[in-house]
Amino acid sequence: MPTQSLHEASFTNTLVETLRGEDTPTPGSRQVPGYTYSRVQPTPVADPRLLAWSYELGQFLGLSTPAERGPAVDTLAGNLVTVTMKPFAARYAGHQFGNWAGQLGDGRAISLGELRATDGRTWELQLKGAGPTPYSRRADGRAVLRSSLREFVCSEAMHYLGVPTTRALSLVATGDTVVRDMFYNGNPQAEPGAIVCRVAPTFIRFGNFQMMAAAGELDNLRALSDYTITHFYPELGLPSPEVYVAWYEEICRLTAVMVAHWMAVGFVHGVMNTDNISILGLTIDYGPYGWLEPYDPDWTPNTTDFGHRRYAFGQQPQVALWNLARLAEALALLVGDVEKMRPGLDVYKSTFESTRHQLFLKKLGLTSLSPTEDAQLLGDLLEALAESEVDMTIFFRQLSHTAPALLAAPDPEATGFTQLLAAATYVPLPSPTHAALLNWLPRYINRLRQEPTTPAAITAAMLQANPKYVLRNYLAQQAIQFAEQGDLTYLHKLMAVLKKPFDEQPGHEEFAAKRPDWAWDMPGCATLSCSS
Repeated sequence: MPTQSLHEASFTNTLVETLRGEDTPTPGSRQVPGYTYSRVQPTPVADPRLLAWSYELGQFLGLSTPAERGPAVDTLAGNLVTVTMKPFAARYAGHQFGNWAGQLGDGRAISLGELRATDGRTWELQLKGAGPTPYSRRADGRAVLRSSLREFVCSEAMHYLGVPTTRALSLVATGDTVVRDMFYNGNPQAEPGAIVCRVAPTFIRFGNFQMMAAAGELDNLRALSDYTITHFYPELGLPSPEVYVAWYEEICRLTAVMVAHWMAVGFVHGVMNTDNISILGLTIDYGPYGWLEPYDPDWTPNTTDFGHRRYAFGQQPQVALWNLARLAEALALLVGDVEKMRPGLDVYKSTFESTRHQLFLKKLGLTSLSPTEDAQLLGDLLEALAESEVDMTIFFRQLSHTAPALLAAPDPEATGFTQLLAAATYVPLPSPTHAALLNWLPRYINRLRQEPTTPAAITAAMLQANPKYVLRNYLAQQAIQFAEQGDLTYLHKLMAVLKKPFDEQPGHEEFAAKRPDWAWDMPGCATLSCSS
């Protein structure tokens, strides 16, 4: 498939042409009853300049790499809308931190339309930070460089980790400044503006269906559901009450797989509101996210959530279940009985447990030989990790390299496990903090010796299950600080490393290091907010 410049590409607009939307919206933020979306034009920016481009995603979409400035970058900034685009902002609602928030919608995200990629599927391109829409809720519709850079890098990093995710095509500086109060504490500052181009088959989320159900718009709810099934779940057949139930069960399955992957790599989403959960089981809306460094189920990077820790790492599986229950309440209007949706929640529970179990077996170099014994071994390991305050990523990566010694040495003291702990822990050895993990080790060695394959094969498999590189917040923050000074070298180097997270990449160990002392309390490293 030959590549073409984005501004020359031909877009389709199935959502706009299928569903009911307002075509000539009244200016200003307001309630938009009766519609699925609003047609809206991006607001031009002063001086668009390309900062980063996902070359592989561009190739997948059949797009050539743009120059730093030009018509393609004007398109990515919202300054140029081509004749085949029908830009729109979606209307949705949601529960935020467990409370019903009513109409929300795309307050600064504007979808341009869909491109047909090399896989034959259509992919929606959406500009985040492209200006106000009817759903902006008194805001300016813009985004700052720090949040846009974080979303761009993390979307791609998650993809290369194998986690179900939306993608990011580009990061563009706008040449404008945006005023933000980062921690909502009365200290607003002018920051450089930026726009990220997000890519997914669709950005429809749970909140779209909740909006229609809450407003009593049954026709819109059915039309949106039928559109989603027809375009993204065609294997289920023509929409009907029975298909709605089967569809919901598939949503539950995909959501479970996504969250299990989060738990396996130590990812904390940070703001799992129902309006931030994709109907396709993709990680969406990268805001105050983070990766576990000390393994702590109660950790959240989101300062807004510090009081209740609703979205802490260990709460994510249960929150996803709660969100799915809210979706069931909306979709039940199409079925006539919410009890018919209940089996979907059981699908979620069983899928999550089985997927997480299999992912962690791979991380430990084990196969499904002893399900009951392994479940206990995994549960005890996670408790021990929390007590030991070890860096999750480093622990599992070092364990991959230590596996041959664990199999060969009759005495656990001779396996190098102490050195592993020293490399991974944030609590200096010796310490009673590590007792549970040291007591777990002999059980793991005995179980590992039951595996029929060779130590070398076990290590190779573990290295493909345990990344060396993840997007630690302090790495993202350093990339932001350099970019704000006009230096993109660190950003591009970081992106290159994160594209191969399972490779050793000698010479890049700085990107695999534990959180340094200076980052423990630094804004953007240990603490973030929803501000962007």
